[in-house]
Amino acid sequence: MAKKSVTARQSKRERMVAQYAEKRAALKAAGDYAALDELPKNASPVRLKNRCQLTGRPKGYMRYFGISRVMFRDMALNGKIPGVKKASW
Repeated sequence: MAKKSVTARQSKRERMVAQYAEKRAALKAAGDYAALDELPKNASPVRLKNRCQLTGRPKGYMRYFGISRVMFRDMALNGKIPGVKKASW
């Protein structure tokens, strides 16, 4: 499980990206790179990291489900993800 400070920092970045998205798009379309440089660095979507919604784990993230591979396996084995079952042949 990720530290609470790390997940809090990530959520703060997500809010900031959403707040400045429209302004960033307008400045980028206008080609005003000096004004883009004045925006906060955390307002850039590049600084976001995909993290597990349940644990905050940054590695092994499955985009389709929004969780890490560890939580995916645990939930799939417990039958908490509809339509997913362990393969056997």
